[in-house]
Amino acid sequence: MIKLITGNRAAALGAVLCRPKFISAYPITPQTTISEYLAGFCADGTLNAKYMNVESEHSALSACIGASVTGVRVFTATSSHGLALMHEMLHITSFMRLPIVMVVVNRAIGLWNIHGEQTDALSQRDTGWLQIYCENGQEVIDTVIQAYNISEKVSLPTMVCLDGFILSHTSELVDIPEAVSVDHFLPKSKPLSKLDVKNPRMFGAPVSPEYFLEFRYKAQEAMEKALPVVAEVDARFGEQFGRSYGLVEGYKTEDAKLVVVSVGTAASTTRIVIDELREAGEKIGMLKIRLFRPFPKTEVIKALKHVEKVAVIDRDLSPGQGGIFAEEIRSALYSSTRKPKVYGFIAGLGGRDITPDTIRQIINITSSTDQPREITWVGLKR
Repeated sequence: MIKLITGNRAAALGAVLCRPKFISAYPITPQTTISEYLAGFCADGTLNAKYMNVESEHSALSACIGASVTGVRVFTATSSHGLALMHEMLHITSFMRLPIVMVVVNRAIGLWNIHGEQTDALSQRDTGWLQIYCENGQEVIDTVIQAYNISEKVSLPTMVCLDGFILSHTSELVDIPEAVSVDHFLPKSKPLSKLDVKNPRMFGAPVSPEYFLEFRYKAQEAMEKALPVVAEVDARFGEQFGRSYGLVEGYKTEDAKLVVVSVGTAASTTRIVIDELREAGEKIGMLKIRLFRPFPKTEVIKALKHVEKVAVIDRDLSPGQGGIFAEEIRSALYSSTRKPKVYGFIAGLGGRDITPDTIRQIINITSSTDQPREITWVGLKR
């Protein structure tokens, strides 16, 4: 069924199709409508789930942790400062290996700004959650469904990320899968362990130095095992629903000498510019990064091995270092026998538009400069 819906409604409908039994989320712009939709679905019987109202995002994720250890499927959503308030519980969720799915509507953090920027989720990159970034509403609903399958296979939580307002509040046509098809794709959750009075267990117990290292090793091992699982789940989703996205997506990269790396909604704008420049005879392509954690190093190296220059658009900032995606790509390419020059660009912070002209400016700078700078600020008002 095809409907004209916003990215936030696509996220909510994706959650409904996965039949969670427990939801807790605290409203925060621009995520609020997701929690409102789901509260309404629980109230009118569309979704047979318990919706718990809480006083903060920290409490929302804490409640989800408590529900998840009972073995039921749970869902939450947040943005920006709300995600930061969850920080402690993000670590605990992954440490306890709970398959919670959370939609993060990316919003600027720090200064008072409610608009789109990916720094909020990227600043939580070391908490042990899988992170997947979506380009459009179709990818949002499909990725929420995939995320439950992935998380329950590897026993790790997943963030499904979408750009605030640019995607969350923009309406577009989305093909909503049939519930019976999703049931076939996503079997009932069967956790390895859960709270059970007939089989008592302890969850979240203190871990002494004698065993702490081994727990962290297991978390890293699970992340490494997640890479092929994400690919396998995406491929199987494609077979059943006719849509798949990959860990990364190359667009006209086969003979490209220069490749622009884009994430989220910026990828759609970049495609338009690539098509225009291709018609003009320029060998330029795009690499869209969809999976950020675990980082798909092998796929990135393969996609960029023949390229001379790489321009990375970061809608984020790690102060004192630069663009987070640019640094991840430089790190991935370090072990490659042939390393293209990597140009880092900061653009679109605080919800500023990344327009076709922005992309053209980035490409022009990359094409005309032999020595790449780690950070080039695009559109900076001095």
